[in-house]
Amino acid sequence: MPITPANGQTAGASAVGAPEDAAEPIMLELVDEDGTTIGTAEKLAAHQAPGQLHRAFSVFLFDEKGRLLLQRRALSKYHSPGVWSNTCCGHPYPGETPFAAASRRTAEELGVAPALLAEAGTVRYNHPDPDSGLVEQEYNHLFVGLLRTEPAPEPTEIAEVAFVTPEELAERHARLPFSAWFMTVLDAARPAVRELTGKSAGW
Repeated sequence: MPITPANGQTAGASAVGAPEDAAEPIMLELVDEDGTTIGTAEKLAAHQAPGQLHRAFSVFLFDEKGRLLLQRRALSKYHSPGVWSNTCCGHPYPGETPFAAASRRTAEELGVAPALLAEAGTVRYNHPDPDSGLVEQEYNHLFVGLLRTEPAPEPTEIAEVAFVTPEELAERHARLPFSAWFMTVLDAARPAVRELTGKSAGW
C-alpha cells in the first residue's frame, strides 16, 4: 500500500512541520477484530462517531530510575487537547509497521531515540471523548523502552512532560485530566513494563 507523506494533514490537525494549507489527508489503516488490514480511512473520518476500528500504537518510556515519562498533549491538538497521557501515541501510515511508526513519532514528538524499544502486546478498545465527540476505536500495538537522553518536546504536539513514579502517577491521575485511553493501554502494557523496569520500580 502507498504510504501517505509525513507532511500530510487532516482537517483540524497538522503534522509536525506541515504547512497550514497542506491538502493531502493523513490516512489510517483500518483493521478487523484480529488486527488484519481491511482498508484505509482518512484520519478525522475514522475518529468520528461511532468510529472505525484502526491500527494505532502507544509507547511507554522509562528513565534509569524506573519513572514513566508522561506528556501533556498540546492545546492545539484536535483530539483530547491539554490532557496527560503516555509517552507517545499515534497511528502507523498504511503499510508502515507499528514499530517503525512508534520510533518515528517518538523522534518527531520528543526528539529522542528510545533504547531497548520492545513490543508489549496489543489491546483493542472503544473510548469516546466526551469533549470532542470523537471516538477511539483502536487496535493498539504497545511498546516499552528506556530513555537515556533528555527529551526535547515539539511544542505543536506536547505542552509539557513529566517523569513519574507509580505513586506520583496515582496522585496526578486523581486530580488532573488524562486521555480516555491512558489507563487501558497502561494496564495492558504492565507485564512488559515490570519486566523492563524490575520489581523495585513498583509498576
